[in-house]
Amino acid sequence: MSDQIRTRRDGGVLEVVIDRPKANAIDLATSRAMGLIFRDFRDDPDLRVAIVTGASEKFFCAGWDLKAAASGDAVDGDYGVGGFGGLQELRDLNKPVISAINGICCGGGLEIALATDLILAAEHATFALPEIRSGTVADAASIKLPKRIPYHIAMDMLLTGRWLDVHEAHRWGFVNEILPAQRLMARAWELARLLESGPPLVYAAIKEIVREAEGSTFQTAMNKITKRQFATVDRLYSSEDQLEGARAFAEKRSPIWKGR
Repeated sequence: MSDQIRTRRDGGVLEVVIDRPKANAIDLATSRAMGLIFRDFRDDPDLRVAIVTGASEKFFCAGWDLKAAASGDAVDGDYGVGGFGGLQELRDLNKPVISAINGICCGGGLEIALATDLILAAEHATFALPEIRSGTVADAASIKLPKRIPYHIAMDMLLTGRWLDVHEAHRWGFVNEILPAQRLMARAWELARLLESGPPLVYAAIKEIVREAEGSTFQTAMNKITKRQFATVDRLYSSEDQLEGARAFAEKRSPIWKGR
């Protein structure tokens, strides 16, 4: 799959590029390959941050490959270890992931973006959930999108399949930054480098707390934090990095994070 999913590793940053002309649509084999890539990213202690983007200037990802589906690639098949696109259902992914939206981002492509932590978008990027027109449901988006943006806007997208330009997407809050196309990847790497230099154990705790608290009451989640019932929180509070952070602050210097 190296010709369809390209990766580049530089220091603690992994760049993942979907390269399936012409729309960067994802079939079962591609989804499984992405699952292995993101699983290995999760499990590699030397990797801190991932960036996912599309290869062309027109498409980030058009989502599910309907041509493959029409020829028998089962819609409800085995998408791989991480679910569709390798990110939707990947357990314990406690590292930051950035999506750099370089064009059309629709259907499952938008669901992949929603599975990341930060979304940067080029000025020409557009967004939609057109599944309604092909007689299927945008399952992950139906769960996530009404929690991320106003309910009625999410339902508008789900029920009508209408397109949003990047400025409306930013206005509703599911795009962090709008950038000129030629600046998109440079900014993604700049942000990745910033995160790479940060405390990995704290990032892990943040991601687990946010993920697990989504289905809990505030007090239940707070009790689990204070009682160190989250594995990442327990590890953080017993770590060298916890002490290093306090020492660095007291000594008025930059901390040196070791991830342990």
